[in-house]
Amino acid sequence: MEPGHWPSEHSDALRDYFLKGMSYAEIGRQINAKFGTAYTRNAVIGRAKRLGLVIPEWIVSPSVAPYLPGEAPVSPRRAVHPNLNVPPKSAMKPAARLKLRCVGVQPRLIQLVELEPADCRYPYGGDKEGEEIAFCGHPRQPGSSYCAPHAGLTRRSGAASARIPGPIVLKLVVAA
Repeated sequence: MEPGHWPSEHSDALRDYFLKGMSYAEIGRQINAKFGTAYTRNAVIGRAKRLGLVIPEWIVSPSVAPYLPGEAPVSPRRAVHPNLNVPPKSAMKPAARLKLRCVGVQPRLIQLVELEPADCRYPYGGDKEGEEIAFCGHPRQPGSSYCAPHAGLTRRSGAASARIPGPIVLKLVVAA
């Protein structure tokens, strides 16, 4: 049997099962069991279209052309739930303005290659395409990469790193 070719007895069985009101998947199973074939549901749908059998309205996709005002049909579900896709009123309220945290430090804007080991590494710039990044450059706090004002910006209150009194000393242990 060639792909895409249905023998007449298979098409007749499709017509009979279709007129009995069976689903396309069930029609495919019945024909496969009866004739020892391997038709898929989509193959059955395609053959039914080629035979000119009426396809149920729920399978047909909606029209692509827009309806004129007052012409569009209203589905029963829309009539029952007119505000189904409307967000809740709490989502329609304007959001509260965020209070941005900032510090009163005038950065030195030092390039990366010019930074000394004791300079603050808080970055500035680089937000726009091609914009260079510079760094604060003020003396950094012991145990931090930032000066005191910038260290306060980078840590949340109550964070584990904020509770540590000083630098952590790690000891290298060799396993036997």
